[in-house]
Amino acid sequence: MSHEHFKGKFEVELKYRLESKSAFLETLSQLPHEVMVEDNTETDWYFDTPDRKLHSENKSISIRTMEPSGIKLWIVKGPEKDKCEATDITDDKNARSMLQTMGFEVSLKAMKTRSIYFLGKFHITVDSLAGIGDFAEFAIMTDDETKLSQYKSELLGLAEKFGLTDSALQTKSYKQMFDELANSKA
Repeated sequence: MSHEHFKGKFEVELKYRLESKSAFLETLSQLPHEVMVEDNTETDWYFDTPDRKLHSENKSISIRTMEPSGIKLWIVKGPEKDKCEATDITDDKNARSMLQTMGFEVSLKAMKTRSIYFLGKFHITVDSLAGIGDFAEFAIMTDDETKLSQYKSELLGLAEKFGLTDSALQTKSYKQMFDELANSKA
């Protein structure tokens, strides 16, 4: 198990809505894989300026905590679709306070249950989001921008092994899904 899976400036990620999480996990059990974490609760605090400048520029800043694994991350995404950088932090409360001191405010707090598996150079996350559904993300991070389309093709092939097709492919981020859920309740 290696955090090397999460190093790189670029992320190729394909997200699929799962019709059956148990069927997906059954297929996974038939393939050689490693378990990084199972059934962690992740809490993401998304930050933006009061005028939502980051959102308008297709950027996001979040602080993530994972329990019981104890992993804490500072994550920056965008503006390009594949641009994603993350770094480990030790004090999530202080990091959130620092962002608020700099004028950022929490624009969304979202929770999910996540399991992470390694299949060779790729990682698969299986997520359950209350009120939204179950998802599988097939991903790889890299510093080599020239490999993005090759990795996308390889990830599409891996997803096919799980019976996942383009019809289940999701283009919205979890943040967008949580925003839509919150707006539908407002």
